[in-house]
Formats: sequence, structure tokens, C-alpha cells
Amino acid sequence: MGLRIYLETTVFNYYFDAPRVGHEDVVRLFEAIGAGVYEAYTSPTVVRELRNAPQPRRDNLLGLLDEYGVMLLTAASPRAKALAARYVAEGILTDRHRVDGLHIAEASVAEMDCIVSYNFQHINRRKTKTLTARINRREGYGGVVICTAEEVLRYGDRLRSGDALAEELPL
Repeated sequence: MGLRIYLETTVFNYYFDAPRVGHEDVVRLFEAIGAGVYEAYTSPTVVRELRNAPQPRRDNLLGLLDEYGVMLLTAASPRAKALAARYVAEGILTDRHRVDGLHIAEASVAEMDCIVSYNFQHINRRKTKTLTARINRREGYGGVVICTAEEVLRYGDRLRSGDALAEELPL
């Protein structure tokens, strides 16, 4: 089975932002997803965020789901909501950024191998990577690697949680 990846909202935005560093990697990642190299998932939480984009961008963002066969997880479970609340209670994220914790929690509960995110302020940063992994282990969930599209393309299946490489990636 291919690497199971959760696509956070920023990944969809990077697809259409050609000047941004990481755009080309995101496009290549979506192409690999479309070719069946990776199993890509996102959540109703992401879809709600994409629906808040102005037109015509909204249709373009949402169109990526069908175009590349990105699968939709079920609505956030009580377990995912409780895990996200734990991230906030322990000071990893503020209540204002609870939705960022919900992305991590949804991917963790769904047993994704990694979360692809370009949200470097709240999700893809050292503190969040380290402390959410610690809480996940304590709460009985496997680790989920938080990374960029470039890291998925470079390391592929070696990003599976529990793999030595996943533990060695720069935080």
C-alpha cells in the first residue's frame, strides 16, 4: 500500500500560487497522487476552509479533489476533537488556532503516515511536531509525520511513522 498522506488546506493553495517556494513540489505531489503513487486524503475541515475562498479560486481548489482522486475522511470524530482539545489544553496551539490542531488530530486518528502542510506558523514547526507526537503516543495514537510535499517526494515510503527516517527528519 502507498504512503497515506493527509493534505492540509495550505497544500491546495500552494498548487495555484506559482511564485511560492514549494509550488512546483506541490504540483508534482498532486501528479504522483493522480498516478496512484500515494493515497491522499483530506477532511471535511479542509473542505470547509476551501469553500471560504473567493470565486473562481474556490472552484479551482475544490476541483483538485476530483481531478486527483483525493479521498475525503469522515467528519471529525469525538476522538479527533478530544485530541485537538488536548493540543490546546497543553499549550501547543491556542484556542484561536484549534482548527490547526484538528487537522493533526484527524490525521492521527485516521492513522495517516504523514500530514503535508505549508502552515509554518502553527502546524509544520518544531514545537508542534515534537509535542503533538508526544501527546499522540501518550494517548495511544501512532505518530504522524508533519512534512512538506518536497519531503514526501524525496523520502516517500520511508516517511511511515515508526520508520527510522521519520524520526530523523529535521523538525
